[in-house]
Amino acid sequence: RPVPKGCTYGKPKTHGINQLKFQRSLRSVAEERAGRRCGALRVLSSYWVAEDATYRFYEVIMVDPFHKAIRTDPKIQWIAKPVHKHRELRGLTSAGKSSRGLGKGHKFNQTNGGSRHAHWKTRNTLSLRRKR
Repeated sequence: RPVPKGCTYGKPKTHGINQLKFQRSLRSVAEERAGRRCGALRVLSSYWVAEDATYRFYEVIMVDPFHKAIRTDPKIQWIAKPVHKHRELRGLTSAGKSSRGLGKGHKFNQTNGGSRHAHWKTRNTLSLRRKR
C-alpha cells in the first residue's frame, strides 16, 4: 500500500502493509468522487460504461433534490429528505452496500443488526435484569 515511509500505523512492526487490499469497489469510489464534486445533487446509483488498461469508467446517476418534478413525484421524492444527504459517503447506495456485507438470507448473517460491529456488540454484551 502506498503509505509514507512504510509506516504501519498501529500494527505490530512485524505485520507489514504489503498484502492489504482496498475493501471497496471502484464503482463505489466513483460514486463518492462524483458526490463530492457535485455536492448539491444526490447520488442515486451508477453503472459500468467502459474500461481500458488503466481506468474503469462508470456513469453515476444523480438527482437534483430541489427540482419540482422530483419533489412532487411520489416514487422518487424520498431522496429529497435531508436524511439522504451524501448517501454515497455512508455506504447507502447499492455499490456501497455490497462492500458492507448487507443483505437477506443465511449468507448475510454476520451483519444482523445493521453492521458487523452491531452484530459483534449484541453477541458480546451481557444484559441482566435490574431486579433479579
